[in-house]
Amino acid sequence: MTADGDRVHEGPAEGDQEHEGPADGGPAHSGPADGGGRTDGARGWREAAREALYGPRGFYRRPEGPAGHFRTSVHASPLFAIAVARLLCRVDEALGRPDGAAFVDMAAGRGELAAGVLAALPPEVAGRIRICAVEVADRPAGLPERIEWLDAPPRGVRGLLFANEWLDNVPVDVVETDGAGVPRRVLVRPDGTELPGAAVDGEDAAWLERWWPLPPEEGLRAEIGLPRDRAWAGAVASLEAGLAVAVDYAHTAGARPPFGTLTGFRAGREVPPVPDGSRDLTAHVALDSCVLPGGRLLTQREALRALGVTGARPPLSLASSDPAGYVRALASAGEASELTAPGGLGDFTWLLQPVGVPDPLAS
Repeated sequence: MTADGDRVHEGPAEGDQEHEGPADGGPAHSGPADGGGRTDGARGWREAAREALYGPRGFYRRPEGPAGHFRTSVHASPLFAIAVARLLCRVDEALGRPDGAAFVDMAAGRGELAAGVLAALPPEVAGRIRICAVEVADRPAGLPERIEWLDAPPRGVRGLLFANEWLDNVPVDVVETDGAGVPRRVLVRPDGTELPGAAVDGEDAAWLERWWPLPPEEGLRAEIGLPRDRAWAGAVASLEAGLAVAVDYAHTAGARPPFGTLTGFRAGREVPPVPDGSRDLTAHVALDSCVLPGGRLLTQREALRALGVTGARPPLSLASSDPAGYVRALASAGEASELTAPGGLGDFTWLLQPVGVPDPLAS
C-alpha cells in the first residue's frame, strides 16, 4: 500500500467501474451550460458534494464508516491519539485545570480519535474532561459511554477542539478558466460529467483574487475555500477559551496546484470524483486562508515532535537487557516515523488557533 496524502490506497486509480471517466482518469467534460444554469441535473460542485457526502444516502452515513475506504493518521498508529492527549493536557494546564474542560473531536468518523484520547489521558485528567465527538452519522456501537455524540460542536466550552481532516470534506465550488482566461464555475452531473457554468462573481471572485488568483490561461482550476474559512471560524467561535487545531493536507499562497485537487476515494483506492454517495470527495485545503489572528501553521512532523513523537530508534543496548521491550520500542519508532515522514503524513499541515491561552506548542 502506498500513501497519497492522508488517504492510503492500494495503488493508482484504474478508472471507475460504475462511472468511467475519460482515458486520463479525470472527469469527463461536456459543452457549456446555457447561461450557467443547471443542465440535465448539473449543479455546482459544492451543492453536489454536500448531498453526496452528507445527504440521507451520503458517503459519511454509510455503515462501514470512513475507515472502510481510507486511513488517516488516527488509524495509522495509537501514537497520534497519545500525542493529541498530551496536547489536551497542555491546554488543560494553561486553562488552570478546570472541571468540565472539553475535548471536541470534529468529524469524528466512528469515534476512534475520541476513544484513543480518552484512553491515553492520565486518570486525574480523564476524570474531569468532557469528551465530545461531532459527526453526522449515527453513534457507533461499542463507543465508551463517556463520549458524547453530537451533530454540532458544543458552544462556550473551554478546552481543545481538534479537527483532523475535516476541512478537506467541507464542500467547495470548483472553477476553471475558459478560453478567454475567465474563471467559470464548474458544474457536475450525477454521473461525474462536468460542464462550464457562469463566470465567478461577488465574494467568491474576491476570495479567488485574494487567495488563489488564476493567470488568464485556459484550463486552470481552483477550489473556492470561502466555505472552509467560514466553517473554521465558526468552530473556533464555539470555544470560550483553549485551542482549536485543524490538521489537513494543504497548500499555501505561492504553491497552489494549477489544476486543483478534487478527487475521490473508495474501498482503499483513489477514483474519479463522482457525486453519487459511493465515495469520499475531497480537495486539499488552502489552509492559510483559514488562519485567524494569533494562529499559525506548522507541519505535522514539527507538531508531533513537539509532543514527543520523534521516530527515534531505541538504543541497541536495550536489545540485550530487554529484548521484548526493544521489539516494542522498535515497532513504536516505526509508527512514529510513518506519522512524521517527509513526503507523507509528516507533511500534513497543522493550524493552531489559540483562544485566550498561550500557544501550547510555542518553544
